[in-house]
Amino acid sequence: MTLTTSTDMLLEATDVSKTYGAVVALHNASLAVRPGEVHALVGANGAGKSTLVKILTGAVTPDSGRIIVRGRERKSHSPAEARRNGLVSVYQEPAVIPDLDIRENLRLTHTPVEPFRHWMNELGVENLNLSSLARRLPLATLRIVDLAKALAIEPDVLLLDEITAALPANLTERVLQNVQQLGEDRSVIFISHRLIEIAAVCDRATVLRNGETVGVVDVAAGSEDKIVNLMLGEGATALAQREGGHVTAAARSHQTPRLSLLGMSARRRLHNASFELYPGEVLGVVALEGQGQDELFDVLAGSERPSSGSLLVDGKPATFHHPADAIRIGMVYVAADRAEALLMQRSVRENISLPFSARIPQWGWINLGREKHKVDEAVNTLQIDARAGAEVRRLSGGNQQKVTIARWVASGVKTMLCFDPTRGIDIRTKNQIYVLLRDLAAAGAAVLLYTSELKEIQLACDRVIVIFGGEVVAEMPAAQASEAALLRAAHNLKPDSALPEEVAAAATGDMSAVQAAIDSQSTTVSQR
Repeated sequence: MTLTTSTDMLLEATDVSKTYGAVVALHNASLAVRPGEVHALVGANGAGKSTLVKILTGAVTPDSGRIIVRGRERKSHSPAEARRNGLVSVYQEPAVIPDLDIRENLRLTHTPVEPFRHWMNELGVENLNLSSLARRLPLATLRIVDLAKALAIEPDVLLLDEITAALPANLTERVLQNVQQLGEDRSVIFISHRLIEIAAVCDRATVLRNGETVGVVDVAAGSEDKIVNLMLGEGATALAQREGGHVTAAARSHQTPRLSLLGMSARRRLHNASFELYPGEVLGVVALEGQGQDELFDVLAGSERPSSGSLLVDGKPATFHHPADAIRIGMVYVAADRAEALLMQRSVRENISLPFSARIPQWGWINLGREKHKVDEAVNTLQIDARAGAEVRRLSGGNQQKVTIARWVASGVKTMLCFDPTRGIDIRTKNQIYVLLRDLAAAGAAVLLYTSELKEIQLACDRVIVIFGGEVVAEMPAAQASEAALLRAAHNLKPDSALPEEVAAAATGDMSAVQAAIDSQSTTVSQR
């Protein structure tokens, strides 16, 4: 093995390059991580972050470059070999076999059970039944399972790729606390599009742009602007924020609602939910994990039958037996997990044009000219970057999500159901999606937007409802929907009630206060 001269670094990656055909994913990228530090890896979608993580952890073979761990050059040809070299990653999507139970999944990765249980408790999910099938667990729990598996084998370097993107606020804070406390001899590479998280837990940040390392920043007060400028490049303009609230209460009083839910219940979590969504409106939905928001969107998208209650669409009763029934009347669903909606091996054009094929009779004709025009128009509107070639799987996560939205923009939409559509997406792409949703509403569509990021409400919405225990417990204009107000409502507290100590501390980013508040509580936070 070749020794490096940078003995003060736990991990160094130098001159790392990777191409896919004509696409340059990484070009001479570099990363250096000190022992005991939490090091952010940031950049816009498509900057090369995930590719670098996959190279470090043996999932992808680089074209060139060196990886040095504890002074010795390491070459990992598989994730198992990377684990032996002390590098373990928690990727954006759960790394479990859905039809195996948790205990069987632990055996596959040779994860010791007792350390795994310890970390599950530390991370806020207690008494997990190891006999539970992975596919029956919520996404947030599976993310914690992946992290606990990684921590249980005590890696030298833990790589976290958007670990908090699918977590509710309480679990996010537990994760961030533990990330900060791993000790002086172990390091964390932390990927997140939430700059407030980076400011709260990271010591330094390496910034990638277009596959190259463009800077390393000491994380301190005011460093967010420097990081954003490096991400976007010289001359980049600030992201625009539009004024909201164009659908007023007075305007709604003269309209027929696009959707009316009356006493809707489904499965065990949605109970007696009622609200209205109007044409030209972006209505936000806020809820802690497991409060019925999943069931709500499943019912509206036609993939779940309600147990009671009624749904009116444009004032007329509607019953969906299949998602196709909802799509047929212009009600479409955009999921947080783009893999659910896309044909990854097919082209951007084929994915966007799918609804055109679905609408023709068995022996009908496709108007190819109209289809091409609509697809091109949608690609341009959403600024989809198709440099990665024809296949959708080659696109960044942000561009993949824009393809799922472009599909419905091209074919026409009356009601768009968006479930955390900007999860794990960079700030530039988020802004493009906010603007698109507002433009759709301005053109007369109705948008229902669930988001796990409370700041999105005032950026994108006109009005917001809050769900707790399966019911709508609060409604307010977006202009009044501060993070503190939404947190109070999400915990079903009165507006003038004090927030739970750990929630209030989380809202301010005070991690030491979060820890102190949690330590003082007599009961522990549990997941579902």
